[in-house]
Amino acid sequence: MTDRGYDVLIIGGGAAGITAAISARRAGAAVLLCEKMPRLGKKIRASGNGRCNLLNDTLDVLFYNAQAREFVKPIFARFGKKEILHFFKDLGLRVYSDKGRIFPATNQAVSVMEVLEMELARLDVPIRYDSEITNLEADRQGFKLSVKSGGCLNARKIIFSTGGKSYPVSGSDGTAYALLTRFGHHLIEPVPSTVPLVVKDPWCLALSGQRIRATVRQVVDGKTGSPMEGELLFTDYGLSGTAILDSSEEISIALNRQPVKTASILVDLLPFMHADELHKELSARLRKKFPSEKLLIGLLPHKFAGSLAEVLKTRDPGAITVAIKHKEFFVNGTRGWDEAEFTAGGIDTREVDPLNLESKLQRGLYFAGEILNVHGKRGGYNLAWAWASGFIAGMGAGVDPVYIPVH
Repeated sequence: MTDRGYDVLIIGGGAAGITAAISARRAGAAVLLCEKMPRLGKKIRASGNGRCNLLNDTLDVLFYNAQAREFVKPIFARFGKKEILHFFKDLGLRVYSDKGRIFPATNQAVSVMEVLEMELARLDVPIRYDSEITNLEADRQGFKLSVKSGGCLNARKIIFSTGGKSYPVSGSDGTAYALLTRFGHHLIEPVPSTVPLVVKDPWCLALSGQRIRATVRQVVDGKTGSPMEGELLFTDYGLSGTAILDSSEEISIALNRQPVKTASILVDLLPFMHADELHKELSARLRKKFPSEKLLIGLLPHKFAGSLAEVLKTRDPGAITVAIKHKEFFVNGTRGWDEAEFTAGGIDTREVDPLNLESKLQRGLYFAGEILNVHGKRGGYNLAWAWASGFIAGMGAGVDPVYIPVH
């Protein structure tokens, strides 16, 4: 620590913040890591259902939001899959790949936190817990920060790694955005992403708890999106499951950022059967005098016969095929931040240097992780971004701890 305070102060002790602290300290900077919660990495500990999906074998920019793809290219070029794996191997963590998703060999997220915390301790990085930053001011010598619990901190450079708004019990509730907009940064409105959908349809309540393999497409103002195949889960509030989570972003953006006439989910309940094949199968069953309530035996769980009862009574194979292959659910909303896995939106990346993640508007101010308008698909892409952006931001801020005056 210098007479002005720390060389680099990192706000937010999640995946990006921890990696940034390690990177900056290795570069020789005097570092302080501030976390508003009682311990580090709450989101890491819960990720991957407690297994922590570290990254993906296919670390391609196409798995990130379109606005961010060019921005993340130079980051992953410098700290991509190979470098992330080496980083964790060097810390003592062994990993394995499960259908392209990379997990710790222990299958426990706590193992990831253990090696990260051991490295922080080895590097003698001081950590302040229960330390929420409420105010931030810049001058020609650096930054002065106010802490909610009392007192002030000084640093030459700042890295914001406070996350987005998803999973707010982890501490990432979006309160940091206001601190950054006062420096002139623009915020792409954050909306819940990878989130269950609220659907007020009798099917949902009647089929609550039922899981099937399905193909879904999101429809916004009549424009149909790409198909997503995966698990479809019916709940008392609406729809969930991997197929819905992977299709939810465009609907969430439409419902939150712009007025829309309609938003719906178009579901194919039997994706493994072509419409002609299903029509032929139903016709054969009708010729064999299958009772209406038994027409779908072996095709769908028996509860679906109740929800499809009206069309089954018509005994029209064409109408039944359409009802099964093109079931539409109108979406009323999302389950919000508490159940969202990720945040779509954040600080506009056009105002950030993609080479070192320093602000273009305020020298000495850096970003890492989900606070930026960068988000990926499920499968380890968001944690990969956290590790990579944290390392690059930490290195950028830490390599030259001598402060460069503000504009």
